[in-house]
Amino acid sequence: MLSQAIITFIPFSHCMSEIQRPITPHKITNLTNNNNIIRVQFQSNNNHSKTRNKLPNFSSMASTNKDQITLSSSPIFISTENLRTILTHQTLINHIQSNLPKASTFLQTPIRQHYNLSPSSSLLLMPSWSSTPSFPYIGVKLVTHFPENSSQNLPGVQGSYVLFNSTTGQTLASMDSTELTLYRTSCVSGLASKYLARDDSEILVMVGAGALAPHLIKAHFSARPSLKRVFIWNRTVEKAKTLAKKLSESDEFPLSGLSFEGCGNLDEVVGFGDIVSCATNSEAALVKGERLKVGAHLDLVGSFKHSMKECDDEALKRGKVFVDNEAALVEAGELVGAFERGVIKEDEIGGNLLELIRGDKVGRSSSEEITVFKSVGSAVVDMLAAQFVYETYTRT
Repeated sequence: MLSQAIITFIPFSHCMSEIQRPITPHKITNLTNNNNIIRVQFQSNNNHSKTRNKLPNFSSMASTNKDQITLSSSPIFISTENLRTILTHQTLINHIQSNLPKASTFLQTPIRQHYNLSPSSSLLLMPSWSSTPSFPYIGVKLVTHFPENSSQNLPGVQGSYVLFNSTTGQTLASMDSTELTLYRTSCVSGLASKYLARDDSEILVMVGAGALAPHLIKAHFSARPSLKRVFIWNRTVEKAKTLAKKLSESDEFPLSGLSFEGCGNLDEVVGFGDIVSCATNSEAALVKGERLKVGAHLDLVGSFKHSMKECDDEALKRGKVFVDNEAALVEAGELVGAFERGVIKEDEIGGNLLELIRGDKVGRSSSEEITVFKSVGSAVVDMLAAQFVYETYTRT
């Protein structure tokens, strides 16, 4: 009678020494590779032999008979370098604008799960799945937020995005959700600027000089190529100046004539901004509404929980407020606090991004109007970004 053997297989091309030995007392008598199938023959203590076939991966499994199991191809890992090659801010803005209205009708997106790991760190889980075979995807973004990582020269936001086939459950691909989120978040802001910022906007004030800042600058420039000057503010002035120098020397704004300047006085430069874009972890209001110029557009990206805020109540009172989705009404510190204090009412919100795209709501109504856009992120847009990356990658 044969004893049961447990053998773990990895791709044959890796290294023979990496094939783990059985944990039960069986002896491998023959091992061959034919057409990328590893055939392992082993012998039990009673000298009976038996054969197993294994494909060198683990993504999914289908039995052909009791002695042979066939596995499908391995999931794709899309590197950060490949992701950067595939994505541009202009193409992703266009993709979101074209596909968000339809995708919103069939993508299921529960409210994201947000767990406080410590007073400053968080874990976020954002799932989404399709209810139609024409868009056969399930996606999950897993993100950690550790703002104190900057002291260790590490990213404050890290994570992975995993894409599955919604028909079979098969894992299709994984990619760096940190980079994906930088593109997605900035492109949502850029897309909102197309509806809310003045057509003749020339000065952008970037509040914050972290990883998201250069992406926001590129996205706003993609939406408003009329921009001519960018002021970058950061609590650490040298960091703002370093980013300004880096962008000035880059080749990502060819023939644009765009100039960059790091600065240390936020109250002074906010008043110059046709667009003021904020991406910080601040828990104290940085942008004062009284400083905003007539006709300015205020873009608020950083806060995603009640303790965080980037502008004061006056900015919300002076502006016509829009959100990326309804989650902002219950998550964003600026809005939740303003609702509680009676500064503005929920029914005074001008609309969300989807309504702007579909034309259900009017964005900017005059050149003198101040507009505010608050975003907290959306699993629907995550899915659209991941779908774009995956399908582009597999076509090339």
